[in-house]
Amino acid sequence: MEQNVNDLYYRRIDLPAGDLHVFAHDDLFYAMGNKVLEMANNNLQIPNIRYMSYTPDAHVGVGTCIGTTAVWGVADGFVSPSIVGSDIGCGMRVHLTNLQAEDLQDVKLRRKLVKAIEKRIPVENHARGYFSDIRLEDVLRKGLHGLPGKYVPDAYTPRKATSMTHVECSRFRFDESELDRIAMPVWHRAHRQLGTLGNGNHFIEIQALSIPEDNRAIAERWGLRDGQVAVMIHSGSRSWGGAVNQYCGSQVAKTMSKLGLGTADPKLAYAPLDSEAGRIYANLMYSALNFAVANRHLMAFAVRDAFKETFGSRAELSTLYDLMHNYACEESHGEEAMLVHRKGTTRALPAGHAGNPEPYRETGHPALIPGSMGTASYLMVGAPEGSRNYHSICHGAGRIRSRNATKQLVTVDEFASSLRIGQDDEVVLNHRALESLVDESPQAYKDVDQIIDSVVQARLASVVAKCRPLAAVKGV
Repeated sequence: MEQNVNDLYYRRIDLPAGDLHVFAHDDLFYAMGNKVLEMANNNLQIPNIRYMSYTPDAHVGVGTCIGTTAVWGVADGFVSPSIVGSDIGCGMRVHLTNLQAEDLQDVKLRRKLVKAIEKRIPVENHARGYFSDIRLEDVLRKGLHGLPGKYVPDAYTPRKATSMTHVECSRFRFDESELDRIAMPVWHRAHRQLGTLGNGNHFIEIQALSIPEDNRAIAERWGLRDGQVAVMIHSGSRSWGGAVNQYCGSQVAKTMSKLGLGTADPKLAYAPLDSEAGRIYANLMYSALNFAVANRHLMAFAVRDAFKETFGSRAELSTLYDLMHNYACEESHGEEAMLVHRKGTTRALPAGHAGNPEPYRETGHPALIPGSMGTASYLMVGAPEGSRNYHSICHGAGRIRSRNATKQLVTVDEFASSLRIGQDDEVVLNHRALESLVDESPQAYKDVDQIIDSVVQARLASVVAKCRPLAAVKGV
């Protein structure tokens, strides 16, 4: 594949098993370490692989690095639970409000909003959600289309509706008979978790937008304005995705043993797409993608109610976009159908690309890139040159140290300073005890501005808006 990008932001590495493409500034690349190259070499040993790359936020994961794009042809391809990740369908959702940053200038008001959100969205990892009247089977089979009408607030104003149209995919179709493979206790646990956040790096963040001049015309087409308040949600398929990964992992391991497949990494799981284990995984993975998009939608529904409680009935939220960064899907690239795996990478299509949802066909869809807690996030749009990387960009800042290492190196005072605690522009958190969140402090992550610069300089995407955090809700 011919490359024509700034050499400072791209390199092709000739590993023993094949070529790895890395889109990152030199400083970010050399900070990745040798382990990411070892893992790439293992991944490249999977038969018939066509392409593999890292985005600048790449870091070590289980079996495969987070920040990986890996591609096979559908006709002779393999599917890998390891190159999807355990939180299947984990992704981002952004809603725009009709409020401005000055409407949330009062710290006490931001705290009131955070408490209103907490009242509607459980933050404890095993807490029960508030959507028990929804049939889990409908969500798993139909995604957003399986939700009762009362949870789709714009369904009765179709000209203004964005819930079903401003999403990467509102429903993934699959062989629904495969659902019977998942044990009943998993169904009960997953049903309880509809509309819940989860822990780790998942969050709900209230943000204020700033629009650079370069893409102001696109921003206006998307309905963005300077100072506008937005809501960013990061979560996935909760225990359902984890159960799918666990069940299918054992099936894939049996297939690998039967076919004599494997690498130096026993945690790297993969199977032929046309094998029984491959088909089972692909089908159940799609059910988890349906759960994930519906889960984020339900949390946004709850956040909307929290805004109305805090600011009155005048407060409105509309969907900007919802997308995933842990999945494998069939995509058309050129004349061939390809199975594109993205683990911690985001699809970013340019203007005019046929894969864009209709509302974004002329501009390209929003690519939603979160920063670390207390730092900026970004709304981006794909560039035509991004086809060289199968239109994949980063999914966030990317960790530079483990949770345990962060707890040992970062003090609570340092964390509090990064959140500007006690100042007028404090990033309000739902946790009073910062000790419980030190492992998610900005010091645990790479500099998101450097990550975004690498993506822009490599001409994979460009910035449409920068999002400054005002308040955040984290799970525990």
